[in-house]
Amino acid sequence: MQMNTLREEIAGLLPEMIGLRHRIHQHPELAFEEHQTADLVAERLAAWGYEVHRGLGGTGVVGTLRHGSGGKRIGIRADMDALPIVETTGLPYASRHHGKMHACGHDGHTATLLAAARHLSLHRRFSGTLHLIFQPAEEGGGGARRMIEDGLFELFPCDAVFALHNAPGQPVGTLAFRSGAALASADRVIIDIKGRGGHAAMPHYSADPIVAGASVVMALQSIVARNVDPLQSAVVTVGMFQAGTVNNVIPGTARLELSVRALDREVRKALRQRITDIASSHAAGLGCVAEVDYQEGYPVLVNTAAETAFAAQVATELIGPERVLLDKPAVMGSEDFAYMLEHRPGCYLFLGNGDGAGSCMVHNPGYDFNDAAMETGAAFWSLLAERFLA
Repeated sequence: MQMNTLREEIAGLLPEMIGLRHRIHQHPELAFEEHQTADLVAERLAAWGYEVHRGLGGTGVVGTLRHGSGGKRIGIRADMDALPIVETTGLPYASRHHGKMHACGHDGHTATLLAAARHLSLHRRFSGTLHLIFQPAEEGGGGARRMIEDGLFELFPCDAVFALHNAPGQPVGTLAFRSGAALASADRVIIDIKGRGGHAAMPHYSADPIVAGASVVMALQSIVARNVDPLQSAVVTVGMFQAGTVNNVIPGTARLELSVRALDREVRKALRQRITDIASSHAAGLGCVAEVDYQEGYPVLVNTAAETAFAAQVATELIGPERVLLDKPAVMGSEDFAYMLEHRPGCYLFLGNGDGAGSCMVHNPGYDFNDAAMETGAAFWSLLAERFLA
């Protein structure tokens, strides 16, 4: 099949799909609240001949299309949830729900996969089973894990799974790949330091948790510099330090909250141990006690080599080698598609969102998914499915 033919087929579907994207953008829904979005997705998939399953992960939707006698099975995932952000784009299709916004492009991810779903149902140039996974709650809610716990891969077996994210600053019409660790783990750590409060004029009768907390903050800075291989990447950020209410009282407690990230599973374990040791020892050395609540979030997202090479080959066939980046630098952000990649081989890739209006960094109130990227994204999903299920 000529790539020009595929692009023409996709282009004919885009006006409707861009309209769907704008509709989803106008009605953003937060994690596990994606009822209207899920209804829209399920309605369209059913109308196009997919078997539709509802309820995995609460509001998740899976559409299945079987064709021919092939035994292979592919899963393609899009996320549906929005963020608790007040939109400032001023677009005619801006959010109608104050304090909720599609500031990460999940509206575009959903509409792009719907465009591919429509194309694949119309032309059916494949032999095997296609599972399209529309996932809730990527933004911190762990919707992928919830779907897996609800039996995603038992009900819908996949030989490999794929997903994409838009990439502001990356040229429109390009696709980028990275084999191995592509996105970081993301853990939240709460350190409560308990001391003994007292009068600011008589500190010798107290055990000051602020001084202990400050010592912990400074010591934490040594972890990445002195306990992590210089060839590895890690982040230990103290994003919150709360203690006290007035200047003449030494409080009894202080609280630190950390964001901890790594691109290697063993480094992630080492960070946990060192943070716990440092908090305990520095607090104890200043007469206080540290209680560490270590909350593991999304794991390291690791793309498998064979599936990444296959996806990159499909991209090269579609758009040419000059528009494919084969070794995109890793990103210290996180993604719950990592849970799916812990259960199945696959690849998470990046779709260029350009650098025009709205293509600021995601999670910004002025961000908008670039509709011009949808053609490449939808054509890629269609061709990937056709080649995988050849």
